[in-house]
Amino acid sequence: MSRLDFTPYRRSTVGFDRLFDMLENQARANSGDNYPPFNIARQNEDSYRITLAVAGFRPQDIEITAQANLLTIQGRKRDDADEGAEMLHVGIANRGFERRFELADYVRVENAALADGLLVIDLVREIPEAMKPKKIAVNSTPTLSAVPTSDEASDDTDEADAA
Repeated sequence: MSRLDFTPYRRSTVGFDRLFDMLENQARANSGDNYPPFNIARQNEDSYRITLAVAGFRPQDIEITAQANLLTIQGRKRDDADEGAEMLHVGIANRGFERRFELADYVRVENAALADGLLVIDLVREIPEAMKPKKIAVNSTPTLSAVPTSDEASDDTDEADAA
């Protein structure tokens, strides 16, 4: 059993508590059941795809919930065994499942589709304009004409009073 120890990093960083807690929780949660199998692919810089192998499930058997940095996928087991048939061997898994994926900030689910036994979920990261980095121009020292002198400031107030 491997345990992640982030103590050295916790001592030398500030504000990353949520990240370390999330990593520790994921390691704990993923140590058990690994059904259904899945892939995570990075399509480009801001889009991702999660693919789950959910053979035997219909779209109405699967529920996808996205909320506050958490994507939850649940599959409900259905009981529609062949009518009147005696099963001699059951090798196709048709059990219920729940998979959770922690999402980064500003990642949203764009699309979900089920085809050929694969559930494909497309994710997109959309950073708001206010959060994107901005280039700040460095100005030289302000020119004297930009800053009114005390004489110019009093002249402007006298002209405004005269009008």
